[in-house]
Amino acid sequence: MMKPAFALIACLAAAPAVAAETAMSMTYGLFETAIAHTDLDSCPAQLAKPDTFCRATLRHDEIHVFAFSRDGESPLVGFASYSFDELARHLK
Repeated sequence: MMKPAFALIACLAAAPAVAAETAMSMTYGLFETAIAHTDLDSCPAQLAKPDTFCRATLRHDEIHVFAFSRDGESPLVGFASYSFDELARHLK
């Protein structure tokens, strides 16, 4: 018979392995539901690829751009962050 303390330790030790097996890819459906964002008309040059669309989020003094494929479930295929200062230089 297994002691409760040993069983608890065994479960806690196994938890990271179980969590690793259930990893999910970020799809646009998940992103759209969970993250407040703005649709972009086009992707920044760094992320622009055929059949890709981009969305942006704001956090503190940075803009984070997420690129998604138009194929299948629209998986995340790229990511870039830009400071407001960096963006302002590109807009001048």
